[in-house]
Amino acid sequence: MGTVVDDTASVEFHAFFERHYAELSRLAHLLTGEADTADDLAADALLALWRRWDRVRAADHPVAYARGVVANLARTRIRSAVRERRRIALFWSQREERVENPDVAGAVDVQEALRRLPFRKRACVVLRHAFDLSEKDTALALGVSVGTVKSQTSKGMAELQRLLGTRVVPQRVHAAAVTAARGDTAEGVRKRSGGAEGRDR
Repeated sequence: MGTVVDDTASVEFHAFFERHYAELSRLAHLLTGEADTADDLAADALLALWRRWDRVRAADHPVAYARGVVANLARTRIRSAVRERRRIALFWSQREERVENPDVAGAVDVQEALRRLPFRKRACVVLRHAFDLSEKDTALALGVSVGTVKSQTSKGMAELQRLLGTRVVPQRVHAAAVTAARGDTAEGVRKRSGGAEGRDR
């Protein structure tokens, strides 16, 4: 009997993994700004979910639970990075180069501006506008009130507008998520635009 239950749990978790891994990786990428480690963070989050799968599968909103785990892991990673001088440059250095493709370049600009927001504002903006979650679902994922989501999202969008010097609409934040999913980074965009390596030298 126990084996049947265990097999059922394994099948359920595998289906959950296949359905949500890519989304959780994109979320980790946008929250940390680290494309290279986003997959690892998503995998760590899913491993944590598997260890408490009985609790997760019984939750009213398992996906919200998973997003919250990713957000917590991302917050921990950022705090650790800020304590290390060597990694501060990796998170916060900004390289102001434009490329010929305005859509991709604009999305990369939004990604880089997102990294400069305080974590809670960034998380609210990303979940609301990159992942199209409702205020209620965002609040569930982050463990905060709907009022906090509203205020932090509004302040975050205003700060993005100030950083970018132009109006930021939800579609631009969503485009940043699309480029993140494709693995587009500032460095990759410069390489595809041609001549970036020579200019850097």
